[in-house]
Amino acid sequence: MSGSSAVSGAAPCRFAHYFAICGIDTETGLEPDELAALYQWLEADRHGRDPDAAATGENFEQSPLKRTFKSKVLARYPENVEWNPFDQDAVNMLCMPKGLSFRTQADQRDPQFHSFIITKEDGSRTYGFVHTFYEEVTSPQICSAMQTLYQMHNAEHASTNPPSSSSSSSSSSSMDSLASSLDEVDSPTSSSTSSSSRRVGGYDSARDTLYVSKALCLITPMPFMHACRRFLSQLHRAVTAATAPPLPLESYVHNILYEVPLPAPGRSLKFHGVYEPIVCQRPGLGELPLADFPLAEAFSLLGVENLVQVFTCTLLEMQILLYSQDYQRLMTVAEGITTLLFPFQWQHVYVPILPASLLHFLDAPVPYLMGLQSKEGADRSKLELPQEANLCFVDIDNHYIELPEDFPHFPNKTEFIQELSEVLLSYGISANTGAPPRTRTSPGSTPGSTPSTPGRERKTVALRQLEDDGRNGNLAGEELAVLELLQGNATLERLQALTKRTGVTVARVDALRAGVKAQSTDGQGERTAAEEEELKNAKLNVQLREVFASRFTTMFADYEAFVIQSAPDLESWLTNREQMHNFDKASFLSDQPEPYLPFLSHFIETQMFATFIDNKIMSQWEEKELQLRVFDARIDKARLYNVRAPSLRSSSYQRCSILKESAQTIEQRLMKIDHTAIHPHLLDMKIGQGRYEQGYFPKLQADVLNTGPTNNKWSHRTATTQRRKDRHRQQTEHLNLDNDLKEKYMQEARSLGKNLRQPKLSDLSPAVIAQTNWKFVEGLLKECRMKTKRMLVEKMGREAVELGHGEANITGLEENTLIASLCDLLERIWSHGLQVKQGKSALWSHLLHYQAREEKLEQQQAESPVSHVPERRKSDCSIAMPSLRVSLIQDMRHIQSMSEIKTDVGRARAWIRLSLEKKVLSQHLKQLLSGQALTKKLYKRYAFLRCEEEKEQFLFHLLSLNAVDYFCFTSVFTTIMIPYRVVIIPIKKLSNAMTTSNPWVCVSGELGDSGIMQIPKNVLEMTFDSAFRPHTHISALFKCQNLGKLTTVQLGHDNAGLLAKWLVDCVMVRNEITGHTYRFPCGRWLGKGVDDGSLERVLIGELVVPCGDEDSGRSCRTPPLQRSPSQTRRISITSLSGRGYKPTSAQIQEAIGEAVNNIVKHFHKPEKERGSLTVLLCGESSLVAALEQFFHHGFKSARLFQKTVFVWDFVEKAVAYMESADQMGDLQETAEGMTCQSLCHYVNAINSTPRNIGKDGKFQLLVCLGARDRLLPQWLPLLVECPVILRMYEDTALLRDRTTVNALIGVLETLHDFPITLEASLVKGIDL
Repeated sequence: MSGSSAVSGAAPCRFAHYFAICGIDTETGLEPDELAALYQWLEADRHGRDPDAAATGENFEQSPLKRTFKSKVLARYPENVEWNPFDQDAVNMLCMPKGLSFRTQADQRDPQFHSFIITKEDGSRTYGFVHTFYEEVTSPQICSAMQTLYQMHNAEHASTNPPSSSSSSSSSSSMDSLASSLDEVDSPTSSSTSSSSRRVGGYDSARDTLYVSKALCLITPMPFMHACRRFLSQLHRAVTAATAPPLPLESYVHNILYEVPLPAPGRSLKFHGVYEPIVCQRPGLGELPLADFPLAEAFSLLGVENLVQVFTCTLLEMQILLYSQDYQRLMTVAEGITTLLFPFQWQHVYVPILPASLLHFLDAPVPYLMGLQSKEGADRSKLELPQEANLCFVDIDNHYIELPEDFPHFPNKTEFIQELSEVLLSYGISANTGAPPRTRTSPGSTPGSTPSTPGRERKTVALRQLEDDGRNGNLAGEELAVLELLQGNATLERLQALTKRTGVTVARVDALRAGVKAQSTDGQGERTAAEEEELKNAKLNVQLREVFASRFTTMFADYEAFVIQSAPDLESWLTNREQMHNFDKASFLSDQPEPYLPFLSHFIETQMFATFIDNKIMSQWEEKELQLRVFDARIDKARLYNVRAPSLRSSSYQRCSILKESAQTIEQRLMKIDHTAIHPHLLDMKIGQGRYEQGYFPKLQADVLNTGPTNNKWSHRTATTQRRKDRHRQQTEHLNLDNDLKEKYMQEARSLGKNLRQPKLSDLSPAVIAQTNWKFVEGLLKECRMKTKRMLVEKMGREAVELGHGEANITGLEENTLIASLCDLLERIWSHGLQVKQGKSALWSHLLHYQAREEKLEQQQAESPVSHVPERRKSDCSIAMPSLRVSLIQDMRHIQSMSEIKTDVGRARAWIRLSLEKKVLSQHLKQLLSGQALTKKLYKRYAFLRCEEEKEQFLFHLLSLNAVDYFCFTSVFTTIMIPYRVVIIPIKKLSNAMTTSNPWVCVSGELGDSGIMQIPKNVLEMTFDSAFRPHTHISALFKCQNLGKLTTVQLGHDNAGLLAKWLVDCVMVRNEITGHTYRFPCGRWLGKGVDDGSLERVLIGELVVPCGDEDSGRSCRTPPLQRSPSQTRRISITSLSGRGYKPTSAQIQEAIGEAVNNIVKHFHKPEKERGSLTVLLCGESSLVAALEQFFHHGFKSARLFQKTVFVWDFVEKAVAYMESADQMGDLQETAEGMTCQSLCHYVNAINSTPRNIGKDGKFQLLVCLGARDRLLPQWLPLLVECPVILRMYEDTALLRDRTTVNALIGVLETLHDFPITLEASLVKGIDL
């Protein structure tokens, strides 16, 4: 077996894949960083300057020691590993994200450690660990080049020295100012002595020694951060130590590359560095996956509450930007947060360290988790980010966060934070929450520190800020300083170990290390302070992660019950993945405790949840994904211990029960080492090789490092297992569908709704950037299509389900979630490719630009006389209503006048909701984008809004939302004042609109009523219909707090004057902001001595479907909830139009059945989706209408002396008879007697009400009260048995047919199961 094949066989099991060295290439000398040049090229191109001229000119403004120069990968061993090809550009960029940095002897030159991650296209990850140190420059060419640059810089400075010219003058664009804030020029933070010498001569080769950065890097398949850190620092120590290391450096590098295996799952491994052994361990198959980044540090940096908030933002897939001077802090927080997501995985762009050349990625209109390095002394307020509407900004060094507006809290947040704090306290870490989210003032920078030196001094600055920051209760400053010292200082660590061995106690330190078991002092099995710290960190890590994991185990304990397994095999599932519903969201949510809903309804819409469910479904055909396997096992275990019916969901907090055992597992593994790797040994090297010079990292011998050993036990073992796996794979390939095809499907299925996982770090030509942006554009369009489709399907409810489109109903909560995610999508689309960022909401800023332009045009038009566009002809339904102009500007003004909304993001969201409710969202946005000049001014060439075809498709998808009714504005902004227009329309034939009495109205809705409003007499209006017949009507405008959907109107007058009788056809009420118009049919007289003598009526409303609208899309809406389109309008038997209408007895019985059925259905709907009960009780085809017909059947309503007799007259006579019978003692204290008394009591109460509601109104009231108090079925027999019935009803009347009456009683009794509540407007003034 040849060496190279051994490498390939063994490598999937190798601890490290590559060892690389990055630094300055003395052959090519000093090259300006071409990525920085590319960046300048892009900026110049955008500002319309000549890009080529910009790219050639060097930046003389900046001092040469501050400029970025190109670093290179100087060497890598081995050359290549076949399953993990070496990505040279990415490694170079991430090892030295800022390029090479130069120092002189006057500067700080402490070595630094950081890690990075490379995510491949398929989502797999490779980790890099980097130790950066400074090496003296020996090449005279480079020293003289630096000297020349300084002379040019000084000359430039002398010639152009107007002091005001600073880099921030270019902050006209968001990306410019981002660049300028990241490249702060020499600020007064540089130490005073060196800055004065710099000003004089900067670098002088005769006087100064020049140092340049060099990086040692290990690339590994798993994140063993502590082990790699210790190995690299020992390797560097070997170079700087006064005596040579025991073996040539090649031996150690060869050892870690080829002779140290990955620990087996559930085992620990010991291998040897240059000076000390290094131990690492890997979790077992049932444990949480490996995570070696110290969570304690992440919690200390942010504080528990802040970290939980950032974690929630991550779960909801917002944009998260981490900001810190320290690369390792960026990694620690990013990896910490993504680790805590178990069993879910972040599915979007993930770049914990964003190199300066990739700043344009902050423009990405997708969820991302990125880390941006801040310069020392740089001010957050200067950092202009392309989009902030949905951004969670995490300033790690200053311990504060800025959160997006209105996002839901994590369930049981308070108890959750409490439990986490207790875990931290048990390890001696104070867990007070960090600084509250706030707008930060930049802390005064300390004069003693040098700029951009990420060294020990910077740490003290951070510590000082930490001490100064009173609100940040993470750790008292001193404690943190001591801990920092202990963790970072080898001498102190040895001292600590020594004091321990000799039995001297260092009280402060022991207190700090509370919670870690005191080591036995007998010297046996003793661990160093560093190992002690590592063990503590590992135990704390796993316990904190267990607390998070246990939350998800509790929340999603029954998730499997809601997974929809609809496909017969993998191939058909992958092919139809996009059309399929694979999780029953509505049922899942209905099964959750109320307090969890705001969070869960958002979370189950995320990509990470969708991928989790996809993995679950695919696990029936292929091996379970690791995290899913662990999670499912935990749920099964929890079920064994805790049998509970899913219906007994409680929101009580369940604490994690396995903290102790998880920490013990870790400790046992580290106490008892399972495997020790081969020691480093001499290699077969030529004599003279392997020598080195102190302080310089030598050029290693490639020939011995490029191939591994051939006689390695585990390399053979892994090679055979590899062969076995290959054989198994080939067999399954024949069984399964073709692997390539499957892979393609899998990629497609996984990339659903998801865009770029990771920017390509290697090739960054403008063409690639353009292509990336194109991918974003396509992704946004796809997301828009999916979202609008989901909103349509959900809203259309039953009809959609019958057509096979998934879930049945949508709760108000879920609808809110979908609309919020649509708002977020629109914000992302509007912030893609912005030229200049203004305000936090890109959409609102565009609208303001548009408004300013339109208002200017309006002014000009007002000054110059122009012929006005003719008003469009009104359709019949809007004769009385002046038409409401569809105006984008008018809608904006409504939003601007709402004092409740304080931010631009809030205004944009309110405007979207309003447009959606008015069914003009697509139309408005089309109008907004029609101003080509404005769009060009605001957006770059590649922006989504400037891609014509995609923009058209996008508007078309939004247009489809007009097919359904949303009340997403009315139902959310419940406290705002809304103008309502009320129009009272008299019947045309007998138009006596000239009433002398004083009319009043009271409008009621789901959220309240307007109170009684007197209508002034002078509001008579006259309109002409299409045949030019005049019509007079009364119209009034009033303002009151949002009433929600309107239900009833009370209309009345005071019967004053000569013309006090008034025949009203209907009342129309329109919400002047949303344009919703309601019609309240009447068709009756109001006046004494006419009709039923009523002076006021309660009218029941229905939403008017706009007819003859200019936008055909608007008129296709679903029929209103409460009425089937085929039913005729309710006609009161005694109204004018109803005189000739006589339904048959079968029709009457059917109508009663239908009315009761509708009420039963109403109560079976989820509470948030029920319409108005008043409509079902009193509206058309309602219970009252049906009973009215029943009582009118066979009723002798002969006009004796021209006076109509009403059903109420029959009820009054029956009651009078019962009361007289009661006085004569015929009715004893029997049940029947009690019922009699109740009927008499109710009728008298209705008769004695101060309201003039007329006889039909009184009958309606009796039916409603009887239904509410469950008395109707008991009252009916009393009325039937009353002798009055013989005088007033024909023999054939339904009321005199016992079987029919008994059937009616049976039907009415079904309503007893439901709590019927009556609207205040119906029962006003009734005293029972």
